[in-house]
Amino acid sequence: MTHAGDVAPFDRFARFYDRFTPSADADLLAAGLAQADRPVERVVDVAGGTGRAVRAIDVPERLVVDASDGMLRQAHSNGLESVRGNAARLPLADGSVDAAIISDALHHVADVNGALGEAARVLRPGGVLVVREYNPATLRGTVLVWGERIVGFDSEFLTPDDLVERLDDVGLTPRVRNRDFDYTVAGVR
Repeated sequence: MTHAGDVAPFDRFARFYDRFTPSADADLLAAGLAQADRPVERVVDVAGGTGRAVRAIDVPERLVVDASDGMLRQAHSNGLESVRGNAARLPLADGSVDAAIISDALHHVADVNGALGEAARVLRPGGVLVVREYNPATLRGTVLVWGERIVGFDSEFLTPDDLVERLDDVGLTPRVRNRDFDYTVAGVR
């Protein structure tokens, strides 16, 4: 689930989201998915909005789970299977996906630990969670944190080290891909 204050703006902006946001970095997502200890065929894009991240990768089965009806309508219009759901209570069976992605969205999730635990729960053994986020410890990250507060988002940003600790807490083996302003951490089950 996103923070309560974060869903309505995404519903309103959904029609324009893909026009005004940069494409997901396919190379960084692929590098994260390559950390899996199993073939990656089924991927869930958690808090995936329009499916921007999962559209950037080439896998046979792609699913978007998001709390915003507007974003899910856009994901569906982008040809993706989509389901309304709370990131901290994913509507998926245990061990039902090879990979989960949370791209540029974890900071909007109200229950970060719950979302990471749910991602771990739905992964098959050897599966991977790939998190792409923004580092609040960088200068650009500090500006982003303030910008999100100004527009009314209730965002909670984690540093790469904070995310590594939380992935370890939910039983995933963390692997940091980079620690820049926009960073990638993979957690293998």
